Amino acid sequence: MKTTTSAPIKIRKPASTIVFNVVGGVFLTAMAIVCLIPFILLVSGSFTSESSIVMHGFSLFPKEFSLAAYKILLKNPVTILRAYGVTIFVTVAGTLGALVAISMAAYVLSRKYFRFRNKFSFFFYFTTLFNGGMVSTYVFFIRYLHLKDSLLALILPLMVNIFYLLIMRNYMSAIPESIVESCKIDGAGEFRIYWQFALPLVKSGLMTVALFIVLDYWNDWYNAMLYITTRDKFPLQYMLYDMLASTVALAKLASNASVSMVDIPGQSMRMAMAALAIGPIILVYPFVQKYFVSGITLGAVKE
Repeated sequence: MKTTTSAPIKIRKPASTIVFNVVGGVFLTAMAIVCLIPFILLVSGSFTSESSIVMHGFSLFPKEFSLAAYKILLKNPVTILRAYGVTIFVTVAGTLGALVAISMAAYVLSRKYFRFRNKFSFFFYFTTLFNGGMVSTYVFFIRYLHLKDSLLALILPLMVNIFYLLIMRNYMSAIPESIVESCKIDGAGEFRIYWQFALPLVKSGLMTVALFIVLDYWNDWYNAMLYITTRDKFPLQYMLYDMLASTVALAKLASNASVSMVDIPGQSMRMAMAALAIGPIILVYPFVQKYFVSGITLGAVKE
């Protein structure tokens, strides 16, 4: 005996839903294009001759194609590659160290059975309002920690960000106390609970905070200016800044000597520097994008 199967029923979407999806898609597409235009101008400007920028300004497409800016920046590729290596090392080491330090502190502050959690929370929060200032920080790093011309001087200042600590504290607070109690009944210590149970439950938060920390380390040049004196230890951002300062000084000399400044790619060199600096970091975002939205949403929930 043959059985007949009925065709699946198609549910039509309301007209309001269709209109909302279309309008929302058009709006988001327009916003994406608006956000993309500055990046296109950046890349286009880096491949435009200085004389064209001076006469016509920046445009979406180079009016006079030139590689002069990149030739100056890549005149010594070993220097750029070394600076990339320093930046990558500092970024990776600093990010891992910061994640461990921040997540451990956040775990302790989120546990309600910790007696001094409120006092330590106030201590951390107080430093966001008042701090010792640049002079005392510089003296502390140079005289007491002896970090002059050391890569640790690029890692330690950015390792603990109180804002990221508060975000991670909210993530850790969302872990049910019953899980912690169950782990203790099974004989697990605090560190094992933190490492094997708490961290996997807040993976989205770790990835979100990690993205912020990576950007902080990758874009940092100020600490290199304060503490690093050996050129081989310059990170990428400070190396590019030093090259730009040399170019500006050369342009001033050319101006005083009545030499045409349009032959010195000042503006296009700035664009090329930015393109070289942000290129690799753009590749990181797609890998953490799926954690980013859920991480920000979850981390914003208060206790």
